[in-house]
This record gives sequence, structure tokens and C-alpha cells, in this order.
Amino acid sequence: MTIAHLGSRVSRHDEIQHALLSRRRDKRAGERSRKGRVLYLTYGPTPRSAIAGRSLPGAPATPTAESNQMISFRKWRGTAVLTAALLITASVATTGPSAAAVARPTGSTVEGPLPFDLPATGTLRASDKKVFAHYFTPYPISLDNKESSADYYTRNYLAPDGESGKHAAYGGLLRDRPLPRAPLSGDYAFQDMQTEVRTAAAAGLDGFTVDMLSLTSTNWTRLKTLVKAAESVDPGFVIVPMPDMTSLTADATTLAASLAELAASKSVYRLDDGRMVLSPFKAEAKSVAWWSELIGILKSEHGIEVAFVPTFLNFSANASAFAPISFGFSNWGNRSPAGQSGITGNITKAHGLGKIWMQPVSVQDERPNQSIYDEALNTENLRTTWEKSISGGADWVQLTTWNDFSEGTQFTPSVHNDHAYLDISSYYLTWFKTGKAPAIVRDTLYLTHRTQPAAAKPTGGQTKLMAPRSGTSTPRDSVEILSFLTAAATVNASIGGTAKTYAAKAGVQAQLYPLAPGANKASVIRSGSATATVTSPWQVVASPVVQDLQYHAVSSGR
Repeated sequence: MTIAHLGSRVSRHDEIQHALLSRRRDKRAGERSRKGRVLYLTYGPTPRSAIAGRSLPGAPATPTAESNQMISFRKWRGTAVLTAALLITASVATTGPSAAAVARPTGSTVEGPLPFDLPATGTLRASDKKVFAHYFTPYPISLDNKESSADYYTRNYLAPDGESGKHAAYGGLLRDRPLPRAPLSGDYAFQDMQTEVRTAAAAGLDGFTVDMLSLTSTNWTRLKTLVKAAESVDPGFVIVPMPDMTSLTADATTLAASLAELAASKSVYRLDDGRMVLSPFKAEAKSVAWWSELIGILKSEHGIEVAFVPTFLNFSANASAFAPISFGFSNWGNRSPAGQSGITGNITKAHGLGKIWMQPVSVQDERPNQSIYDEALNTENLRTTWEKSISGGADWVQLTTWNDFSEGTQFTPSVHNDHAYLDISSYYLTWFKTGKAPAIVRDTLYLTHRTQPAAAKPTGGQTKLMAPRSGTSTPRDSVEILSFLTAAATVNASIGGTAKTYAAKAGVQAQLYPLAPGANKASVIRSGSATATVTSPWQVVASPVVQDLQYHAVSSGR
């Protein structure tokens, strides 16, 4: 990872803290969302209904040029008026899934929407290989428990004129959001975090590494709520504290006290020998002596032994100095295939120092408020980081991130991606934990594409545009069909309305076609019958209202 890449992560926190202060003034609390097929109108090209027979309230009966913009502002400066609707939910809203809806039984294998049978929870957790996802507290399922058409995400983070216009220059703070849900009764923040734990556990994850942005106020409350949610839903699902050293200013004694408060929960991760795992973000912001003091205070004043796994922005420059106090190492990593050549070397270096290695696995990265993005090449970055984690012998994996929507790095089910990236990761997670690629038992297709060309200029008045990060892969405009097939078959596709056909092999294969305006879909044909079909709900347009360079994703399995 380049220092420029790392610095952009650091500057993000100041902007997020500013956003949080605004939200506190508006007296919003926080949480997250869950499943349900949705049609979501944000900014950029409008999603088409992929669900036959469902009418969209407030949507035109037939698509029009105007309805093919997620958010089309009649006026972007002054009073912003949303044409049609800002958000349309096309499914029956739920109050959140029950435990039975998302949790897998411990002792049996369960069929589902995946191309393979995910092993039982007990089997996966018995592995020494661990998989965590980086949880970012500013973006839970819901921020105010309102209907999604008028909630804080919609009004202030997705709308370019949100939060009194402070995000207008770059077209809004976010481009995606957690899947919406209907308002809940009772403690909605707690219920939402229970949902997030169930969702992650059902995908095979061992736990969350949680970004500790503060030791007071909203983010601290959310962290403690998440710990309690894990306790109540699944005591085997663990929480790894990750003090964020780009945000925290507490001294060692104060931080130790807060960590000890968290460590009172059985959900906070401890090794078999009882040591609590601590993995600070940008650990090099403090000296080895400072961390040694903290570790000493935790032991002497709180009776807590620590397994220290620092996450660095610059691993190579700090590994040797931190080795004497560390159980393992990690780094924040890159978000583009061009930046993944050093994975094997990092793992080898860590092992050479007698330490475990936690490898970051990522999908993509786009940051409108920082005017920068990484070119992920559809799912290539995701597959590359997983494959190198497996072949290189990584001990643990950290999905970066579960829900940092401000960086566009989310694995959590979202409006633009549904469960696709999490589902793909479940395949590689199983391979990582069991030592062999799982057998494919259901034909499944994953379709990924942007909704606009990388060089498209937005028409909505956005003045700050994202540009590729230095050293990233060369931007491209492609539709990718990622197939998981039980046997060889023909894949018929329509890419921007143009018919395409190719012979797909058994196993995993990625097929690329040039991005074109219009709709995209694909089907697996074997012995004259379709065994899997996927239709993207996202229209591609040549002239978007707002720049959005995330790859949208959809699965035939859901």
C-alpha cells in the first residue's frame, strides 16, 4: 500500500466526525438494514424492476428518460426537488429477520442461495483460520429508524444537497447504503446490530474487528451495543477491538480502562490461552513503548493479558520494531489488483518473525469526498485478495470493510450489491478455512458492472470529480459475468441490449464484455434449459446525473 493511499484513509475520519456532529445536532441515533428485494432510487441511472408483477409506488408505468435517473434534480442549487422519488422500496418491508431466517444450525449443512453448500457453523469455527470483517460504527443499518424514503441516509448522505448542501460539490457523501427496512418498535439500534451479527455469522464469518473512533458519545455507544448484540445472538461470534489511532487521543490509562470495560463481555475475542486480541488501526501512530505501557496497564490494573495484532499503514517499516510485543501483524492493504503483488511477501515476512498474519480482503474503494477511487476491475480485486490469502498461507483474514460506505468498500448487504460480494466471499472463506475449494452444486451467476463509463461527466452540477488513485489498475468499462457451474454450459447474455453467447467451463470463470448503455442479463443454458438467470436492476447510462464509480452487483441465487 502506498503512503498516499493510507493518508486518504486517515483524512476520511475527520470528515466523518464532522458528519457525526451534524447528525447529533439533528438528534439522530444509529443502526443498520437487512434483506428484501428493493428497487432503490439514488443518484445516477435508475434501477429497473427485476421483480415481475410488482408495481413501484410513485414510479412511472413505463420507463422514461427522466425515470432512468435515480435522482434527477430539477434544481440542484437552492431548493432541491427530487423527481419521482428519492427511494422506492419494491418489496414488502420487514421488521428485520428472525434468528431462524439468517442463522445456520450448528450441526448440519444447509442449502441456500450459494453455489455450494456452506459447512455448518461448528465446522467453520473449528478451523484455526479466522475471518473477520471491519465494522465502522458511523454506518449502521438505520440512523433514525424512519422510513427509508425519508430517513437520514436518503435525505442527508445520498442526496447531493444533503446536510445543508455541504456535500453538493462531490454529489453527496455516499453512493450506496445498507438495505432498507421498515421502522422497528423498541430498541431499534440493538435489533439492527443483532441482524448484522446474524448476517455475518450466516456468511461464515467469525466476528467483527470494530473501529474504535472514540471512547464516548455515539460511536462508543454503538460499539458497546454491538458487543451486547453479539452476546445475545451468538456468543461464538466475536468482537475484536480496533482502536483507531487516527482518531483517538486518549492516554494509555484511559484507553486501557475502556478496553477493560469491553473485555468484560465473553463476546470480545480471546485466544485459547485467555489473551484478549487487540488490533489497533494505524498502530505506528504510537511508539512501541506507548503500546508496551498500555499492554502493561491492562495486565497489572485489569488482569487482562493481550495478544497484540497491530494493523499498520506501513507494515515493512514497522514490523521489526513491533515484533517483540506482537502476536501477529496486519496491514490495511490496497483495493486494486495492481496493488496486490506484495501479499505473499508480507505473509512470509510475518511468519519469518514468528507472527501470524491477518490479510485484508477487499472489493473496491471509491471516495467522492476525497475525489479519488481505486479500479477494482469488477470482482478481480476481490478474487485476487482471497486467492492470495489462501495460496500465501495467511492465518486470518479481515474483510475491509463490512460497512464503511464513505469509502465504498462495503461487504454488508446493500442496495447496490445486495448479498453478492458477501456470497462470493463465503465460497473463498470456506476454501480458506477447510483447505480445499468447495464443490459447486448449484449453477450461479454474479453480474457486476458500473452504471456509467469511468470517464463520464455528470450533468447534475457536481464540481469535484473522482480520479483514479496513483498506481491503481487502469480503469476499464466492462460487464463481468462470474459463473460458478456444476458442469460446462452455454451462457447467453444481453449486454446493453446486444446478444452475447459463450461456452463456460465447469467451476469458476469470469467473462468480460464492454460496458454499453442499457440493461444487462445472463442465463446458463444446459441441455436446452436455463439453470440460472441473473438480471441487473441497474441501467447503464452514458450521461449520469452524479458520478458513481462503484461496481454494482447482483446474483442469480437471490
